[in-house]
Amino acid sequence: MVVFLGGAKAMDLCNVTEDGLTACKPSVVQPNPVEPSPECCDAVSGADLKCLCSYKNSFMLPSLGIDPDLALALPAKCNIPNPTEC
Repeated sequence: MVVFLGGAKAMDLCNVTEDGLTACKPSVVQPNPVEPSPECCDAVSGADLKCLCSYKNSFMLPSLGIDPDLALALPAKCNIPNPTEC
């Protein structure tokens, strides 16, 4: 969900903070995604993966420049067990 606090834009998507989203963005954008950084993997480890799955076919991730398939591949790339297969 996108949250607005005190006039300043703060982003939190499925328990991933704006800093976490920023750390992961290079790994989830086309045409040349990179391997996730340790900071990205830390963010993914605290994410609500079931919530992230709900965005698989949503317009929201692409509207942020995020490739949903790359985003959903992050847990495996970070060696994080994903109890929720999308």
